Amino acid sequence: MTEPSGHGAPRRVAGAAALGLLLVLAGCTSTDPSASSGPSGPSAGRGAVVDVLQQDWGHVPGVVVDGDVLRVTATGRSIVEQDGGEGQADPPVNLGGTHLVTSGDFSFEASLTDVNGDATLAVHDSPPVIADEFRIEPAGLQLTLRGDDLRIAVFDGSPQQDVTDPRPVHDETVTPADPEAELSVRRTGDQLEVASGRETLTSVPLGGVFDSGRLWWGLWSDEGSFTVDSLTAAAPDGARLAAAGPAAADAAPSADGLQALAARSRPDFLVGAAVALGPLASDADYAEALVGDFGALTPENAMKPQALSPRQGEYAFEEADALLDLAESKGMAVHGHTIAFTEAMPRWMQELPTGSEAERRASGEVLLDYVTTVVTHFRGRLDSLDVVNEPFDVDQGTRLQENVWHRVFGPTYPVVVSQAVHAADPDVRQFVNENGADVPGPRQDALLELVLDANARGGHIDGVGLQSHVYDLDTDAISADDLTTTLDTFAAAGLDVRISENDVTDAEGEEAQAEQYATVLATCLRSQACVSWTTWGVDDRYDWWIDDDGGLQQGHDLLFDDGAPRPAYAAVRDVLGGAAPGAATP
Repeated sequence: MTEPSGHGAPRRVAGAAALGLLLVLAGCTSTDPSASSGPSGPSAGRGAVVDVLQQDWGHVPGVVVDGDVLRVTATGRSIVEQDGGEGQADPPVNLGGTHLVTSGDFSFEASLTDVNGDATLAVHDSPPVIADEFRIEPAGLQLTLRGDDLRIAVFDGSPQQDVTDPRPVHDETVTPADPEAELSVRRTGDQLEVASGRETLTSVPLGGVFDSGRLWWGLWSDEGSFTVDSLTAAAPDGARLAAAGPAAADAAPSADGLQALAARSRPDFLVGAAVALGPLASDADYAEALVGDFGALTPENAMKPQALSPRQGEYAFEEADALLDLAESKGMAVHGHTIAFTEAMPRWMQELPTGSEAERRASGEVLLDYVTTVVTHFRGRLDSLDVVNEPFDVDQGTRLQENVWHRVFGPTYPVVVSQAVHAADPDVRQFVNENGADVPGPRQDALLELVLDANARGGHIDGVGLQSHVYDLDTDAISADDLTTTLDTFAAAGLDVRISENDVTDAEGEEAQAEQYATVLATCLRSQACVSWTTWGVDDRYDWWIDDDGGLQQGHDLLFDDGAPRPAYAAVRDVLGGAAPGAATP
């Protein structure tokens, strides 16, 4: 549930335009013969009917179920750029609830009313892929009402020239003669026709926009609010239509998975992965790999400040809660990521005033209220938490980044954050997470000093997270000797260690990649101070980054690729004492 916020209370806005929308989308895609029919409805000429409004909408930011209707309000969600820029809009999609599976013809009908500002109804062919600093827009249809105008945007899922500024293959704004008339959208073969009453507004080629046979719903407003009075999907006789939940619901832990193997020698050791809700909801291979092999998850982006509180004083816990609900249902531990972080902060947080003592005091109260609200919300559900993430400069030095936490509380801000976290949840284990501190050197020394100093001043930090990103084996490789020395150093200081974000390039070949993975995990397992090992992702299918020229590139750094285990997976299994049938270990 959403905490008290600007979009938490159902309401109708006085003076808002009363605009009804009836959407009918008919198509003839048949790609999922396993889909079963849903309940029958009374409409003539229709077979399966699904009342989408009555399905699960409990994990969609900005959407509140109010009796028989949905209230939708703006969330302001965006993906903040690394330099703090506003970045790309990230409108919500119903990932943790219900989507539709279809084969054959289908239709949608919706009624949107009380439109204040703008209202968007989107139907996606798949969930968007969310990376640290961008979103890959999927194929689908977006209809946006603003005043008397209707914007019709169709995305075909093809590569974008600029992934952060996705452009639809068809983008048209029309003004229906009667803005309150019935709107219909029909897909017949390759054509998509949009009409208002008997007035045809546009007819364009649709192509393969809905070829997956799966339909994911998005409802959002950029700056206002609206009500969804009805939303119904139907298929004619002979076609199939069904409501479906997240793919992960059917996944189960494996008695021979990586976590199970690790538990045979170290029962308390956690094998984890960073995860996103989109692929967990939509990709059975991804879900089975995560739940089957791993015993812990780290929300990759869903618990960062930009996701939890895109607007000051408003909280959007829905997607993070969906991940935690899944983890609890599968018996998995959760590592929270993250509280204080220079990146992934919403603009309101970045721009808190710090020029005077009075401003710093007021801004400090705001930041601590954020910490208390977030940690209290998740109290009892997290095994551990990054209370500070990447405190040092991005040039691999030892200077603290002068972010808003530093400007408000000074260089000892980790103490303040740690104390606030402890006050809200005294049982969650606290970590400071950093890159480039995996091997002995000044950055590792600075991390150790920061944690020890924070605890000496009254902090409650239990250990450190060593990210262990290996982007280049020539410069980033981690040897067993160096990691052993590192673990001994932190153990001598009484601190636990998490290998928190391990990924390894395959630029030097899969054998070299597998060997580096095996080295890090084996060394970690030999040290009682090393309490967990987490890979920064599950499957290369969702491993994307933007190069220096702005081009979208796919990474090849993880244990799975397109649903299949890689040699690195076999090497990890071998370290844990389990053979991978049919896979050769380097």
